[in-house]
Amino acid sequence: MTASATKPARQAALPLMYGGAALTVLVTLFAFVDRAGLAGHIHAGYPAYGPGEVDAAVTAYTVILSVVGALGLLGWLGTAWAARGGRGWARWPASGMFAIALCVAVAGVTTQDINGQVGLAPLLGWLQFLPLLPGLAAVVLLWRRAV
Repeated sequence: MTASATKPARQAALPLMYGGAALTVLVTLFAFVDRAGLAGHIHAGYPAYGPGEVDAAVTAYTVILSVVGALGLLGWLGTAWAARGGRGWARWPASGMFAIALCVAVAGVTTQDINGQVGLAPLLGWLQFLPLLPGLAAVVLLWRRAV
């Protein structure tokens, strides 16, 4: 038995990784598309906020989600590059990126703001879990051993 993932398992993981990268881009872009929903969530939690303060909060969340999305995309592309190149160590960064993404997604749906509500609009928070689905499948495939 070899310590590296089998070639078919690595090859099967690649479409999942590219799909996860595409989902990461779509989830990140959704933060720009749903600025009104995010603004409504912030205004509901802070009714005393004026338009300028709500807009500043929306901009802050959009920047944070953009940075998270960009880092996620780099993680997807880097691990796909390693897996495509047949590098047996690709499973380690893929597993690490999955763990980090899971923590970020959980934080997005559970972190409370000072008003006692979840800080990130629920839809945007739950969408962070979407790229985890192909990520988990890819990690499992990368850890498959030759028999």
